[in-house]
Amino acid sequence: MKKTKLYMDTVVEIEVISRKRVEKIEDKIERAFTTFKKVEQACSRFTTSSELMQACQKVGTPVEISPFLYEPLFFALEIAKLTDGLFDPTIGMVMEEEGFNRHYLTGERMQSIADEFVNYKDIHLNPETRTLTITRPMVIDLGAVAKGFAIDLAVNELKEFEGFIVNAGGDLFAGGTDAKLNKWKIGIQHPYQKDQIIEMIQICNEAICTSGSYERVNPLNKNRHHIMNPKTKISPNECLSCSIIAPFAMMADAFSTVSFFPEGQLVMEELELKGLFITPELQIKRIGEI
Repeated sequence: MKKTKLYMDTVVEIEVISRKRVEKIEDKIERAFTTFKKVEQACSRFTTSSELMQACQKVGTPVEISPFLYEPLFFALEIAKLTDGLFDPTIGMVMEEEGFNRHYLTGERMQSIADEFVNYKDIHLNPETRTLTITRPMVIDLGAVAKGFAIDLAVNELKEFEGFIVNAGGDLFAGGTDAKLNKWKIGIQHPYQKDQIIEMIQICNEAICTSGSYERVNPLNKNRHHIMNPKTKISPNECLSCSIIAPFAMMADAFSTVSFFPEGQLVMEELELKGLFITPELQIKRIGEI
């Protein structure tokens, strides 16, 4: 059974292979889709009514937040510490200034105010009270972890089935086996020809997430795209795409962004993650056994 819906600026497709009752499968798929809706409502920076943007309006005040915001934000801060700020969720204001500020459904543009010198150290989470406190005006961007988090929650709803895929625009988790009891075959999109596959891999009970510098480009400057170094505000161009394989999607999602930078690839290797990188010359570099 296969169903699709639109969430988080992408088509989410869920496929289940199982001999269980159809009603059971349909119920679980709907529950899985609901997780995307809840994460989007919590983590979107493209609407003022989201839990995230509401919290960002309260500088210096502890705000109690739901698990749908707390968990991805906590993970984003851990990755920021691990990479010494190479990954930084406070880059949201820079993203707005680069033109990445339009809601995919309404077309509405965000116009926020943030401190020029803000960084991830200005975000404080209290694990006991589950509260968020920001010490300076900022726009938090969780785009590099929220989709992965939603995938992981959806996977939790589907894990009882013999085989399934949760695919959110190419970021996915493949559980169990396909209809022929084989590992799932996943195609990596050709950077220059979107209707073609440049490489195939096989995975089972793993996530793979891909970020491409070609996906969202500044219309006024072709050398600047949605992946930027938070410290220099410069987009890396050594790779066209980074595909990371990890035990869960939120980690694969984060490192598909971090690994655009050489320092990020070193951290990735230390964590024993697997990756496939495509250069502007269409050369393929692999890290780990893929």
